[in-house]
Amino acid sequence: MNPYQNALTQLKCAQKILNFDDNIFRILSEPKRILEVAIPVKMDDGSIKVFKGFRSQFNDARGPFKGGIRFHPRVSRDEVKALSMWMTWKCAILDLPLGGSKGGVVVDPKKLSSRELEELSRGYIRAIYKYLGQDQDVPAPDVYTNAEIMAWMLDEYEKLIGHHEPAMITGKPLSLGGSRGRDIATALGAYYIITETVKRKKIIPKNTRVIIQGAGNAGSNLAILLSKDGFKIIAMADSKGGVLNPKGLNVKNLLARKEKNGTVLDFEGAKNIKSNKFLEIPCDILVPAALENVITRKNARKIKTKFIFEVANGPVVPEADSILFKRKIEVVPDILTNAGGVTVSYFEQVQGAQNYYWEEKEVFQKLEKKMKEAYLAVLSLAEKYKTDMRTGALILALLRVIEAMKKEAGSKNFKTNLYKKKLELKIPFN
Repeated sequence: MNPYQNALTQLKCAQKILNFDDNIFRILSEPKRILEVAIPVKMDDGSIKVFKGFRSQFNDARGPFKGGIRFHPRVSRDEVKALSMWMTWKCAILDLPLGGSKGGVVVDPKKLSSRELEELSRGYIRAIYKYLGQDQDVPAPDVYTNAEIMAWMLDEYEKLIGHHEPAMITGKPLSLGGSRGRDIATALGAYYIITETVKRKKIIPKNTRVIIQGAGNAGSNLAILLSKDGFKIIAMADSKGGVLNPKGLNVKNLLARKEKNGTVLDFEGAKNIKSNKFLEIPCDILVPAALENVITRKNARKIKTKFIFEVANGPVVPEADSILFKRKIEVVPDILTNAGGVTVSYFEQVQGAQNYYWEEKEVFQKLEKKMKEAYLAVLSLAEKYKTDMRTGALILALLRVIEAMKKEAGSKNFKTNLYKKKLELKIPFN
């Protein structure tokens, strides 16, 4: 399943409702720029290995490009294109003055020494630094990259440009201008969305069964936050499989075991569950927080839940979306649910540019306000157009992005009709 084709299918669904001009659709179907680079690295054995890297800069009508850098063996051109498109929508939904980008290197970082990893990180920046900067494109951590790697990249960038610019990259260590709260921002943003949904539906947390696929940073922190609120976490999974206890898992002990043994499997008092059956466990809230394309046309009818909150990028494919919508399973999409990370990254960018840093409490207050406003705006549009939450989110994003494109170009240069029919440009909380 090609993620870029999935992103285009989602875009077409929103176009059918908004009925905007085909020329606009063509512009929004391709990145403004995509960089493909070769990164030579001297390995510890003295040989030279050349790694392939990408940076997709999708749309910057609303502000500088913004998006993570991932190190993974399956990174591809189409993947970074899709992710940069989704990042564009994500920033617009949260009403951040940013566009969307995404980068990646085709590599298994687990097979590199620390020195080799640092050399690769610095080489990537050397290859694309002319296209980066706080006013141009601001990277961040993503899959298998972290604060240390961001520190190496910042150092290399500043050597190349000859001055300090901490706001050119986010997800940095606090000592180099990172933001307080960045480490749990994605999980906390998802937590705000889930609790707002529960409040809207008048659901009692202690009676709510939750399963979380993914025991990485986002999945683990979300499990901790929800369990503190009384939600019953009945199942969690990592890359090796999952565990289930219908009475509820002791999240603290489970994560301690994961930290010690590298897996959640064989947890005392819980039953091991195979990965291919994990998402079919009956529950009230299902949180895919690990992989893309895990809910498909083949298993969408077997999902037994009321709500799906996408913390991973692209876990539900378009064909599954329509099945789940018909089954009245509410899917709250990744471009809203996991937007806490990019929101606090934006806060870090602002703090770095001002050289003035906020307390954690202030970061969380600002994040909560942003997430709840975005949620209510998406819900309002989904209800107005009688569609699913993903399409409601895309409608909100497109209204904001297209309007910015129109204003940026000016009426004389924008030689296409924005919409084929008159559409009221009313955006909640805009």
